[in-house]
This record gives sequence, structure tokens and C-alpha cells, in this order.
Amino acid sequence: MKKNPHIGSSLDDLFEEEGMLNDINIIAVKRVIAWQIQKEMAYKNLSKTEMAQQMQTSRSSLDRLLDPDNPAVTLDTIERAARVIGKRVRFELVDAL
Repeated sequence: MKKNPHIGSSLDDLFEEEGMLNDINIIAVKRVIAWQIQKEMAYKNLSKTEMAQQMQTSRSSLDRLLDPDNPAVTLDTIERAARVIGKRVRFELVDAL
């Protein structure tokens, strides 16, 4: 079987060559977490103010958590948000490519 000459390297390969792959992966994970929390807040009809109060944090801290482009959020903040919406957090290390 012949390889298709029009297929090149993957987008991940390009990002890795440019030294951006790790940053992009971190932002992607953060966006998923922020989306999942927002979805559960809507499902449970929780306002940002109510959510922040139940997390025992400020509204601005919750806004940073929900900002998909802000990766600077502590694991503690993520865990407290998960607890309020009835979820738990699971992290794992995987082999590098």
C-alpha cells in the first residue's frame, strides 16, 4: 500500500516543533474543566455568586476558574468547585509521547 504523498506530519508535531504543545494541552484541559463546571452550574441552577459562596471563595476567583483561557488556577480551587457541583476530580500522569 502506498503512502499518500499529500499527508504530512500532524498538528501536534508542528506544535511540538514550535515548543507550544505543552501550553496548548494545558489550555485545552482548562477549557474542558471550565466548560464542565459551567454546565453543571447551569444544570443545578447555581449563580456565580451562589457557587462562590458555597466554595468559600470570591466571585473573582470563580471567574478565573471559569475563564477558559486562564490556566493559573489551583488544584484546591478546582476540587472545591467539583465538590459543590457533586463531582470529584481525578488527575493522572501519562507517558510522554
